[in-house]
Amino acid sequence: MIVEHLSLVDFRNYAAADVELGPGPNVFVGRNGQGKTNLAEAIGFFATLGSHRVSNDAPMVRDGADAAIIRARLAHGERRVQLEAQVNRQGSNKARVNGAPVKPAELPRYAQVVLFAPEDLQIVRGDPSARRRFADQLLVQRAPRMAGVIADYDRVLKQRTALLKSAKARGIRGDALSTLDVWDDKLVSLGTQLIAARLVLAADLATPLAAAYTAIAGADHQPEIEWALSVAGADTGEDADGGSAAASSTAAHADAGRTDASTSRIAELFRQALSAKRASELERGLTLVGPHRDDLLLRIRGLPVKGYASHGESWSVALSLRLASAELLRADSRLGDPVLILDDVFAELDTDRRARLAHLAADYEQVVVTAAVEGDVPKGLRARMVRVEAGRIVGPVDGEGTDA
Repeated sequence: MIVEHLSLVDFRNYAAADVELGPGPNVFVGRNGQGKTNLAEAIGFFATLGSHRVSNDAPMVRDGADAAIIRARLAHGERRVQLEAQVNRQGSNKARVNGAPVKPAELPRYAQVVLFAPEDLQIVRGDPSARRRFADQLLVQRAPRMAGVIADYDRVLKQRTALLKSAKARGIRGDALSTLDVWDDKLVSLGTQLIAARLVLAADLATPLAAAYTAIAGADHQPEIEWALSVAGADTGEDADGGSAAASSTAAHADAGRTDASTSRIAELFRQALSAKRASELERGLTLVGPHRDDLLLRIRGLPVKGYASHGESWSVALSLRLASAELLRADSRLGDPVLILDDVFAELDTDRRARLAHLAADYEQVVVTAAVEGDVPKGLRARMVRVEAGRIVGPVDGEGTDA
């Protein structure tokens, strides 16, 4: 897949912008704050229906405007498709495919993008929510129907938790809240689908993750990836009870954590966990088990990346997760390679990792790179360089292919 043309109206700091892109590497160069990352964010929006920098859409709309428009012409071999997203400051977003209105959830069916940015270091070093978000965005790209499952689970979770908070305020204890059973059924049904899909995803990522890590780090540190499941008793560190996911993961994965665990077994464990936690949930007004409290465990050399890995190793794991994602999408897709976006990444890497990443990236149909200094970008990726200044596409960089 190739993005041939990108058009923006009232997006971030762009009143209006049009830019042509080509196959192979495309580099946007500009000082910090000029808008180069906004271009990467706009391309990525079609694949994830969100931003890699903020959790809501309003900041993507230019100050003073009610909505932003993102248009992109994509090439899938000989086929062309025109996508359009209207990102509203308030209310639901809108979308079009080849001029025809569609639900925004349809857009990822046409656009596959893997974006790596400095913020991705939080996937390996941050809270479990960052790892769940990474996994769920990849799930949606691989199977767009999962967007509906995730949205429905979040809605049921919100309603069930509101009921628990109301019960706590009224002093209800024990089995007196019979209406909770109805929400338990819905939570288990949707949550089981999400847990099962996540387990398969982790299993599918394992081999490409190990290969990518070795290629980036130049060493085999035996990276591992698996889920710590709250329904199977794992303490992911989000409970006030303390403990760590790493300490309890072995027992937690003895059953439900197996990638071949049936959905019926996951559902059984989910119901058992809800029953065991009901008194605590009523006391605290929280839903204490489910995929919203799971954690994706990452290890190298048998130790958790979070808390044990060096800065360079953490970067290598984060990069490897994105490259492994790209490999999965490439294997699954009939659209060709996903667009690989490297947003302000090379400045954070040492010389060896820059060269290794450039070598891997060059294998993709299209790569989009942003950089503050052209000299940070390895020479092999400097085929097409465009300068960005204050929300404007200025033109080709003078002296392309030379060090800054």
